Amino acid sequence: MKIIDCTDADYEQTLQSLYTRPACPPEIEERAQAIVDEVRAHGDSAVLSQIAKFDRVILTSPELKVSDEEIAAAKKAVSRKTKAAIKLAFDNITAFAKMQIPRSWTSHPRPGVTLGEQFKPMDRVACYVPGGTAPLVSSALHTVAIAKAAGVREIIAATPPRKDGSINPATLYALVAAGATAVYKMGGATAIAALAYGTETVPAVEKIVGPGNAYVAAAKRYVYGRVAIDMVAGPSEVMVVADGSVNPAWTAADILSQAEHGSGLEQAVLVTDSKKVLADVQAQILEQSKTLTRQGPLQKVLANGIFLIRCASMDEAAEIAGKFAPEHLELHCAQPAKFAKRIHAAGAIFLGPWTPEPAGDFTAGPSHVLPTAGTARFFHGITAGDFFCRSSILSFTENALMREVDAIEHFAELEGLDAHGRSASIRRTGGKNAKGTKQ
Repeated sequence: MKIIDCTDADYEQTLQSLYTRPACPPEIEERAQAIVDEVRAHGDSAVLSQIAKFDRVILTSPELKVSDEEIAAAKKAVSRKTKAAIKLAFDNITAFAKMQIPRSWTSHPRPGVTLGEQFKPMDRVACYVPGGTAPLVSSALHTVAIAKAAGVREIIAATPPRKDGSINPATLYALVAAGATAVYKMGGATAIAALAYGTETVPAVEKIVGPGNAYVAAAKRYVYGRVAIDMVAGPSEVMVVADGSVNPAWTAADILSQAEHGSGLEQAVLVTDSKKVLADVQAQILEQSKTLTRQGPLQKVLANGIFLIRCASMDEAAEIAGKFAPEHLELHCAQPAKFAKRIHAAGAIFLGPWTPEPAGDFTAGPSHVLPTAGTARFFHGITAGDFFCRSSILSFTENALMREVDAIEHFAELEGLDAHGRSASIRRTGGKNAKGTKQ
């Protein structure tokens, strides 16, 4: 853990380094690009080779796609309790997603002119679900269920295989229950490349969404333009803003909830104006961390990724939170809803002591796939609207066009685009072409 105090000489410089943290370290970007290029060039053979190298699983091309028999076996293997939890989360996520669905509309802003927007669901999207260090069953729901609610016709899911070549039964059950139309056994940058460019076995998609490690984030950035992506989202992070009213044990538990994810690159930050709160939370983090099971990844984050910041005031705390733009922001302070209005950017804001971040991870409703590394300033978490194609709608009557034709022609003249001008002026001449011949 690193203690950062407002009285430190390098206080501002240290904060600035936190604000500018990279989503993908440069060395990982280079490796991810090499993986993507190999899959793009060699298709299935590269995918299978990389699965053997990184996942240590030998598969054939037909085995990449999860079979109906495997889906049936997963359904039998999953307990009633697991199915009930998945249904609860699915229902909540779907209900929230349906409230986000954009509606086509038109208006008549001036006589003879109709303007509006048309929204149509995408045809084929991909949802990536991590599984290398933990079976992220919830991520299946927080991606696929939203695409399903949006009306996407084909929802392709990809998740890494286990050592025996299978998919975790709960993850597979959740993917299918949420609406995945096909599931492929592949992970990391390999999966992103296959989904973006397609292979002999894996169909190319229009958009790739979902969380992942730094390799996934780097690969998504690299293929952007070939396909759409939701965001560049790297390792998880949480920030807790706390005043003197907090329960330090709760605050410490929330910080540790993100520190256990597994890559070792996660970040957890406390911002408080109280020396006592900082000291009490620090003590609780050390005490509680001893009782957790995922000690390997946890110790990496404890050493490098936990920052306890004492600021001068809660006004400064709001400023720090906005500049950091965390993936998850918990407000453990008086009047959290009022305080939230002062935050410039965050992926998701959790108000008050009874709203721990894991509620958002699992059952609340909004997607837990959120921007990291400060990218909440310009990205947002997955919504139903992200799975739609948007078209502008424009309609002019003859009289409406004639009222604006002079301005259209003048813009064409200003820009040196005479064909643009003629496209409007030819209609003013009563439907004659440039030579005066009746059309």
